Amino acid sequence: METNEITREIIGAAMRIHSTLGPGLLESAYRVCLCRELELRGLRFQAEVALNITYKGVVVDAGYRVDLIVEDTVIVELKASARTAPVHEAQLLSYLRLGDKPVGLIINFHVASLRHGIKRMVNNFRG
Repeated sequence: METNEITREIIGAAMRIHSTLGPGLLESAYRVCLCRELELRGLRFQAEVALNITYKGVVVDAGYRVDLIVEDTVIVELKASARTAPVHEAQLLSYLRLGDKPVGLIINFHVASLRHGIKRMVNNFRG
């Protein structure tokens, strides 16, 4: 499955969850539901993945955790906040770079319409 198809499936799954549950729940609740939706769609994923940093030849466990990595290609960061901030975008770009992944999604479920809560970002994306 190509990268654009994977992101389309993730977004579709998130929209299904949002239309069923709406805003106002905790991020952890949306994560569990998204994992279930991805599973039903036959997508491979890992949740709460530790992301280490290599600095000057030393691997440093800085305690970073990626919400989801789907099909070993797309990093998904989930939010349930009034709005996302530029720091969330910087965080996702850092995760993409450190994890050497091409595409990431920030999905903020705390919005009236989920299409306003999705941000897609790329790291040297080649189609």
